[in-house]
Amino acid sequence: MRRFWTVFEFELLSYIKNKSFMITTILLAVLLGAVMFLPRFIDMSDILGIEQTVDNDKQADQDSEDADEDSQDIAKLGIVDDQGFFTEKAILEQAFPDAEFTFMKDVEELKEAVESEEVEAGFLVKDDLNYEYYVLNRDITDENQIIFNEVLSLIHKQIYCAENGIDYATFVEGYEAAVECEEQILGKDAEDSYWYCYVLVIVIFMMIIMYGVMIATAVTTEKSNRSIEVLVTSIDSTYLLFGKVFAGAVAAVVQVGLILGAALVGYSMNHTYWGDKLDIILDIPGNVLVAFAIFGIGGFLFYAFLYGAVGALVSKTEDINKVAGGIQMIIMIVYFVVLFQLQNPDGLPMKVCSFLPVSSYSAMFVRIGMGSVATWEIVVSAVILFVSVFVAGWIAAKIYRMGTLRYGNPISLSKALKDLKKAE
Repeated sequence: MRRFWTVFEFELLSYIKNKSFMITTILLAVLLGAVMFLPRFIDMSDILGIEQTVDNDKQADQDSEDADEDSQDIAKLGIVDDQGFFTEKAILEQAFPDAEFTFMKDVEELKEAVESEEVEAGFLVKDDLNYEYYVLNRDITDENQIIFNEVLSLIHKQIYCAENGIDYATFVEGYEAAVECEEQILGKDAEDSYWYCYVLVIVIFMMIIMYGVMIATAVTTEKSNRSIEVLVTSIDSTYLLFGKVFAGAVAAVVQVGLILGAALVGYSMNHTYWGDKLDIILDIPGNVLVAFAIFGIGGFLFYAFLYGAVGALVSKTEDINKVAGGIQMIIMIVYFVVLFQLQNPDGLPMKVCSFLPVSSYSAMFVRIGMGSVATWEIVVSAVILFVSVFVAGWIAAKIYRMGTLRYGNPISLSKALKDLKKAE
């Protein structure tokens, strides 16, 4: 056990002494923490959509500037209305407060105006339920068309009421009566927890990919300079691999913990200045953070052992991705499946993923944060995950010892497992 701690201490110090590791950690932690204090010193009310208290003179100047900007942003629209629905512009001005309408005699004049960009868009009204819309270049969402649909629908209702002897005001009062709902959430609100779960899934995915490759690279580097041959003869290969993996896990937890902690603490001190707008990302319940830590560490260790074994199967660092392709493919598939199932945390795919060791590291804390999960499910999933970590570590240590003495072309992980089985 003492040899394990010797390897662990050496590998952990190699992370701490790495300047790029320390600079990146400190810089990101300070930067995110500082960003959380920005609303204290910079007026971000427009961006955040919250009210900012200002003196009357400044408010008057701001209102004047806004009025000038609005006058410059008046949209020019054209309309052909042979039916006479819009003989008075009042309804159009009310529906389009930031637009100026020009009445045209026929569709040819309307097309010409649109093509020459004299108007941004144009409407050819056929009747109270049909019109043609002309625009030169259509945006993904065209608000003009959406608003005009509502206007024409309003006119249709007025005509319908007049033709059938119905009082329009009475019709509107009954037909468009507002439905009132008092929402009582007895469990979890998936809408509130969606975004912080989304972010945490990305964080654990990046941790596994980044540090997994770092562990594999460290093993391959030792193999390429032959120092590993001395190490495996003096220290048990299990201690070597476990020491590297656990040191990488501690380094990853410390780095991510400091960066994430700086953001969470900074926001908790300034959430009122942000108008609580970042609650959907940074107001993470304690039980979700604990689940993220437990299952995240378990998932990290599981894949870190596999990356460590992969590092011993190649002789050059540039060959790591060739052998690790299968592992990375599994990680990517899990990543996309979990993200696509975030809106259905209690669905069968997410339930299955929450018990598989290759995916429970992200699926289970998502279910805890957004769905309904029993305590026994959490316990069973955690047991399966950490038993799988132990098994993966034991197999990886065997492959590590076998692969360290093999040089030349890269050995695939599947072939290494077959050779290991034959050797036994």
